[in-house]
Amino acid sequence: MAEWRRRLPVGAEVQESGVHFRVWAPHSGSVVAVCTLPGGESEVALEPEGNGYFSAFAPDAGAGTKYRFRLDGGDELYPDPVSRFQPEGPDGPSEVIDPDRYDWSDGGWRGVRLGGQVIYELHVGTFTKEGTWQAAARELPELKHLGVTTLEVLPVADFPGEFGWGYDGVNLFAPTRLYGTPDDFRRFVDLAHNLGLGVILDVVYNHLGPEHGYLKPFAPEYFSKKYKTEWGEAFNFDGKLSGPVREFFLASTTSWIGEYHLDGLRLDATQSMFDASKQHILSEISQRVREAAQGRSTLVIGENEPQEVRLLREIDAGGCGFDALWNEDFHRTAMVALTGGKEAYYQDYGGTPQEFISASKRGFLYQGQWSRQQQQRRGTPTIGLSPNRFVAYLQNHDQVAKAARGLRLHCQTSPALLRAMTAFLLLGPQTPMLFQGQEFAASTPFHYFADHADELSELVRKGRAEFLTQFRNLATPEMQATLPDPGDRRTFEASRLDFSDREKNHEIYLLHRDLIRLRREDLVFSKQGAFGLDGAVLGRDAFVLRFFEPEGNDRLLLLNLGKDLHLDPAPEPLLAPPAGMLWLTSWSSEDPKYGGEGQIEIEDENNWYLPRATAIVRIPRDAPAET
Repeated sequence: MAEWRRRLPVGAEVQESGVHFRVWAPHSGSVVAVCTLPGGESEVALEPEGNGYFSAFAPDAGAGTKYRFRLDGGDELYPDPVSRFQPEGPDGPSEVIDPDRYDWSDGGWRGVRLGGQVIYELHVGTFTKEGTWQAAARELPELKHLGVTTLEVLPVADFPGEFGWGYDGVNLFAPTRLYGTPDDFRRFVDLAHNLGLGVILDVVYNHLGPEHGYLKPFAPEYFSKKYKTEWGEAFNFDGKLSGPVREFFLASTTSWIGEYHLDGLRLDATQSMFDASKQHILSEISQRVREAAQGRSTLVIGENEPQEVRLLREIDAGGCGFDALWNEDFHRTAMVALTGGKEAYYQDYGGTPQEFISASKRGFLYQGQWSRQQQQRRGTPTIGLSPNRFVAYLQNHDQVAKAARGLRLHCQTSPALLRAMTAFLLLGPQTPMLFQGQEFAASTPFHYFADHADELSELVRKGRAEFLTQFRNLATPEMQATLPDPGDRRTFEASRLDFSDREKNHEIYLLHRDLIRLRREDLVFSKQGAFGLDGAVLGRDAFVLRFFEPEGNDRLLLLNLGKDLHLDPAPEPLLAPPAGMLWLTSWSSEDPKYGGEGQIEIEDENNWYLPRATAIVRIPRDAPAET
């Protein structure tokens, strides 16, 4: 293999005068690449290398060549497991792609680091009416204007059907043909980088989609017999012949980072990536991300329901070297406070001031305590970890879709409470994430949608309806009858954003833009608590966070999520101004330009007065000299 110039250990790769094919098929006696060339169909026999690998050079093939593999002389032709593009979908032929043909213009881009990030989660298929990379790229300047710094793109690995979330991908190297070509994806990333925006990709390395996947014909050992996931077979990261399986996923990582200049990965449901090896596959993936970036700074973010902090520990200390983890606890306590709902997985939370203070200082709320909902202990200690290692959000793709009829959060709470909580999200020490359309109170819902074959589609519809019965209101026959059908194209179409909402709801958009600017430009908020952070409960629904600064230029973030609160007396030292100074209110969620009811003076000779459903920022100013 040394004489061939290859990026990846397997797959079809363009050479100076042809294409080199390499595939792993440990149980096959013969492998043939069937190529469609200008002169007709051509068969190229791959030679066995040993250890289950076969390879061959096809001098007449090149970029754009369509091909499939025939195993053991059989009649069926299979797409390449490492296909870089499936122009006709997962069942069609693979296409040879030359990543070097794209002329990148982001040579000065140095990547992204965790500090100061504001993440924006988007689904390419519903982000615009067209649902393409090209259309999404047109919106990048507006996202830059909003102030977000890194885009987190929902999975794009090709999947069957004409629409879906992307979590049922079956071609883990090929961006779906539904959004455009691989070079369209590269142009999107290239433009983002030129605008100063990072791009990370959500990848699903815990299971394969339930249909139209073609790994098993090449090697059943891709899948584990020891483990199961809630979505089907787990991958084999530690069993017999697991070495080439691990190589496959590490090559996928290399491909996304190296060939698309991505700034990192968000790994889905890492708790379902089972591995008892000496070095966990998650650790290797995070290492591979750094290597493939070739000096650019990258982010590795994980979703991990059990909240295993070892993922954030250094690899040398037995961890996996991740930069951050999603913090579902933050979302759940915020939803309880905003909506009052305490069913299903919300039952473990009170939405109390202390929970918000604890989330700000310690990340996860559950660090080993008993979960009533799960009937087991949940979480691990976060001692020594900075709050920005935890990604906080009020909405994401999953949680919006679980609401009745895919309703956005602004439809479930009051405008004032939403403004106040948005301030807490965007000014707090955590790393905040917005879901597409959240910044302008999108009028469109976001549903669960998946285009499967008829029988599977019906099973998905029933399974989705049954899952939602954990919420009592959604368990009633009346509400069950209103649930949108995931397999109906109209469900997908209804989820597309309407950007006219930016202007219609300009007040909430301005709120988000101003808060992100304050977070970025303010001397203290921009440090995310690095100089010190403390908090105190002020009332049943009110609390204060104090961000310390070495020169005494501290910041107060006050939130009252309940009724008007008069603090007299106010024996809380965090409310005391720095020596020789007084507090000045510099920002309020009740500013009329955000749709608020106006801001009153909150501190006078009658002590402190916190208006209902309000977030307030206070900064120190010199006290007037005594006469």
